[in-house]
Amino acid sequence: MKERLEGVLDRIHKAALACGRDPRSVRLVAVSKTVSAERVRQAVAAGVDTLGENYIQEAREKIDTLAALPVAWHFIGHLQTNKAKYAVRLFELIHTLDSPKLAAELDRQAAKAGKTQRVLVQVNISGEASKSGVSEAEAGQLVAEIAKLPHLSLEGLMTMPPFFDQPEKARPYFRALRRLRDEIQQRNLPGVDLRELSMGMTGDFEVAIAEGATLVRIGTAIFGERG
Repeated sequence: MKERLEGVLDRIHKAALACGRDPRSVRLVAVSKTVSAERVRQAVAAGVDTLGENYIQEAREKIDTLAALPVAWHFIGHLQTNKAKYAVRLFELIHTLDSPKLAAELDRQAAKAGKTQRVLVQVNISGEASKSGVSEAEAGQLVAEIAKLPHLSLEGLMTMPPFFDQPEKARPYFRALRRLRDEIQQRNLPGVDLRELSMGMTGDFEVAIAEGATLVRIGTAIFGERG
């Protein structure tokens, strides 16, 4: 695992340099869904410092088991409103805020927990019915509504392009998210600083970095194929 992790980090470093970026501007989120707590422990020992989980119940058990580890936990799966209280309790950053209703509930739960919840807005750039996320056309309005909520800190945008065998085919979707981010930033909405772009996975993260990704969500290249 240490060799795989070092290989991924080296590829991130080279991809950033290749497009004139500081490699430190890109951070790895190791996707640990369906990975056992013991293997996650090994990954942290190898150098992983941020873990991404997709399912609340699985994450609760894992985070409890590994509570002593010095890692940040991010939620990267579809979040149902009725699970918002658990997400606020467990995760530093939620990548998948996609509706005003969910935003309001996360704000309410964060207030109860006495914290400011860091969030990203998930945008369905591809328009695929199978994917979660706010539409590109409605993203700006959702950002403006979230900015008014006192217990949420909106830090950027997230997307998942369609699956392609060729990474280059994902580029237009990553570019579209970056352009959307830049366009929203230019509106100078109070309290909005969209510095993060969560995009890119094992098959396409180098292209995502070239288009501005700051958070890449990589599982298979670190943990191997899921069973």
